[in-house]
Amino acid sequence: NHGHGTHIAGIIGAEGGNGIGISGVAPKVSLMILKYYDPKAPGVNNLMNTVKAIDYAVKMNALIINYSGGGLEKSPQEIAAIQRAKQKGILFVAAAGNEQSNSDIHGYYPADYDLDNIISVTAIDRSRKVLDSSNYGVNSVDLAAPGNNIYSLLPGGKYGYMTGTSQATAFVTGVAALVMAQDPDLRNAEKIVKYLTQTGDIDPQLIGKTRYNKRLNSYKALAIKDSDSTWNGVRLGNSANINNNAFVSDPKLAKESVETSSGLESSFASQTRSILKHLQLKVADENKHRQPSDNTSQKPL
Repeated sequence: NHGHGTHIAGIIGAEGGNGIGISGVAPKVSLMILKYYDPKAPGVNNLMNTVKAIDYAVKMNALIINYSGGGLEKSPQEIAAIQRAKQKGILFVAAAGNEQSNSDIHGYYPADYDLDNIISVTAIDRSRKVLDSSNYGVNSVDLAAPGNNIYSLLPGGKYGYMTGTSQATAFVTGVAALVMAQDPDLRNAEKIVKYLTQTGDIDPQLIGKTRYNKRLNSYKALAIKDSDSTWNGVRLGNSANINNNAFVSDPKLAKESVETSSGLESSFASQTRSILKHLQLKVADENKHRQPSDNTSQKPL
């Protein structure tokens, strides 16, 4: 009822394509909204509500828990609940916190619990600098994502801007949901944590701020998972015509054929921006040509 949860939910999964407001990172995701925080209640009540919410998400077979919150004190009950989520392979995306401090020294929880299913997220601005308000740590913070002046939903059909690691956490959760939808094999906490950090972009501004010096790259995370493909075509001389529906064809960017080596089957690599896409090309030798060719073609997609 104070708008924070609505704002986070909008970043993750606001409906897209309807001409209204914003689109979430994963607009078709199924959201399970679990309210645990009451600003008027004692801290111990909120802690117990947190544990109940995590256990409910585990019971309902959630794939991801977005935790845009936290505090400075460890809780054995909270650790145990997140461990139960880990046993089910549930990813736990946690905000690094907004205390302007080094989490390696001071700690912020649950983001800083030493559990493999947790990915701790700090916030960066448009210039890719960690926000002055955001926590950081080379041993405690895994990834950076946008978190400054983020526009999203508010209660009552309104919209507004919020800033913080909570918002950055929501972006990581949304991308994780898209990747899991694309590749069911990554519906495992340890695998998806490793994958999202591997596909992030190294940024010099994050050196000394995060464990991997990386920021979230949603394009790379999704494109790499779609990198293994088989294209069919017809061999004509030393080239092969590719079926146009096998890729996003732009006459200004992509050629309509790719040079192949001798034989009915040939492998080649196509450069797609910063990603190397490995493809296998199978062609029919209609013209009976056998001239060898060592050429390859770069085809931006």
